[in-house]
Amino acid sequence: MALNVKKVEYFNITIDSSANEAYKLLSRFSADGIGLLGFKAVPTEDKCTRFSLFPNDISKMKESANKAGLKLDGPHCALMVKSDSDEPGECAEIFNMLSHDNINILESSGIADIKNSYGVIVYINPEDCDKAMIALKH
Repeated sequence: MALNVKKVEYFNITIDSSANEAYKLLSRFSADGIGLLGFKAVPTEDKCTRFSLFPNDISKMKESANKAGLKLDGPHCALMVKSDSDEPGECAEIFNMLSHDNINILESSGIADIKNSYGVIVYINPEDCDKAMIALKH
């Protein structure tokens, strides 16, 4: 199983739950030249949406948010893991390798793509980031 593992940082930001507010948030960063490696949006209890944004440039994201008066929570650590294939059990093996090194996973999400591979984002404690990188490169 060949894995491409990349340590990434992300920010959380909570906005009102509407497609228009999401559009304004994402457009604002795009206008400032910030690309996203990934993102996640989940509802919160107070009719808001929490976005987790994985920018391609951390300092530009901070600068853009500051300029717009937005409060970012982070940066936080995660791993982006991509496989070159999509064999049954490969994703489970990622979690197995992390468990052998006692690395706790806070959250995870994944996607399969049309090129017969998959990608997983693994949210972990900051102190485990380097250890997890080593665990997944066995």
